[in-house]
Amino acid sequence: MIQPPHIVNAMSAQRRVAIVTALVGSIPLSIGTKLRQLLYRRFFAHMDSNVTIECGVEFVLPQAMQLGNNVSIGRYSRLNCWQPGSKLMIHRGSKFGQGVQIQPLGGTIEIGENVAFDSYICLAGPGDIYIGNNCLIASHCGMYANNHVFDDPHRLISQQPLTCQGIVIEDDCWIGTGVKVLDGVTIGQGSVVGAGAVVTKNIPPYSVAVGVPAKVISKRGGVPSAVRYAQRELSSSS
Repeated sequence: MIQPPHIVNAMSAQRRVAIVTALVGSIPLSIGTKLRQLLYRRFFAHMDSNVTIECGVEFVLPQAMQLGNNVSIGRYSRLNCWQPGSKLMIHRGSKFGQGVQIQPLGGTIEIGENVAFDSYICLAGPGDIYIGNNCLIASHCGMYANNHVFDDPHRLISQQPLTCQGIVIEDDCWIGTGVKVLDGVTIGQGSVVGAGAVVTKNIPPYSVAVGVPAKVISKRGGVPSAVRYAQRELSSSS
């Protein structure tokens, strides 16, 4: 079977990446970091200065990736832009812990400035994902910008279409450990989502949300939302 030219070119480019990764990808200490800064740069759409790539990081088609100044990628992470149309942008000062998995699956994933990812976080398209500046994302979080349609019980779920609305996390949010954010959700600026929550609906700015599914329990500043609702009801009836 004859492959289209863009597939052939992508496979050839990825072989070169794999060869260089095999040679220097596991070298420890500062010498390994320096070698990866020097040798990996040519493979990226853009790789700024002072990028730190730790041991065992795997890049699939880095030609679709942009890494800003002072970005750090933790060991054993995997960034995969293999599917056509995929784009990954990580802006300056953002830091990844180990084992972070990112795959746009044909969409665009953009991570803002000074974002802190803890370990074992998963982001997946093909819907677009945008994470704003100065966000804190704790370990074992997942953000999945796709959803399976399963209305027809006579067809396999895997053969039914996907919906891909995308995910937005605005600036200065703190997402607790183990949180799952589902497709179509926007988490407003300055919000906090408690550990283990499953976010299925939009969260207004400066909210505190917990639970499965996640519900807003207060606004930052300490006044519970139920109390504010009761206060509004009393004032409207008086």
